[in-house]
Amino acid sequence: MTIAVIYRWRITPGKEAEFRAAWVEGTRLIHEKCGSYGARLHQGENGLFWSYARWPSEEVRKDCFAEHDFFSMDCFKTMQAAIAERFDEVVLTVTDDVLREE
Repeated sequence: MTIAVIYRWRITPGKEAEFRAAWVEGTRLIHEKCGSYGARLHQGENGLFWSYARWPSEEVRKDCFAEHDFFSMDCFKTMQAAIAERFDEVVLTVTDDVLREE
């Protein structure tokens, strides 16, 4: 069953551009290596960054991170260095999907 995961971070002031570039590269790698359905990154009015990622299943997501050492890669190191505060992930089951860019 398709799932979505919401991630949230507070980024160290002045490191937002570095974080965003690293997030794009890391998300591309995850999609390429694990078959995720991709993600979107948003910045809220309060400065928090939010990411919404879709996966074929929770099993695929867990296997992806178990099989790949993403956090040793430069883009993930850059992301981690820019994060001032990390919040718990929220895993959701996708029940209906009408998100389109048409």
